[in-house]
Amino acid sequence: MDMSILESVKPWLNFFHPLVMWVLLALTIYALYLGIKVRNSRTAKKTEKKKEFAKFKFKHHQVGSILLAFMVVGSIGGMAVTYINNGKLFFGPHLLAGLGMMGAIAISASLTPFMQKGQNWARYSHIALNVSLLGLFSWQAVTGVEIMLKIISNM
Repeated sequence: MDMSILESVKPWLNFFHPLVMWVLLALTIYALYLGIKVRNSRTAKKTEKKKEFAKFKFKHHQVGSILLAFMVVGSIGGMAVTYINNGKLFFGPHLLAGLGMMGAIAISASLTPFMQKGQNWARYSHIALNVSLLGLFSWQAVTGVEIMLKIISNM
């Protein structure tokens, strides 16, 4: 493999991870919206609301699955790009928040079978984990912008 090609691509690799993660942040907010719709329609008494429940539940599961996959791959990709460009990872708030996010989304998704069996503790844990995830994600976005500004100023 021609190393000059790799060297010419390396700086642009820095922009792939933030782009993916900003899309995922928007998708996370959409998943929250769908989750609220699921909860509201699940607790509704009318039959027509039960149909909405099934529709929103399916869409919430789809979006959640996409989030889980791309958040893990995006996080690993961000660490890989950092290592490729710098020969090391930087221990700091951005890395810690990202690792916390991966743990939170994995545990949150693992609660699905318990929620399907009607376990309220799992529902409340799922909600708490995802609210924490959104908080970490917001912090991640701020620290990521700081990192991107540093990278751009060094180009």
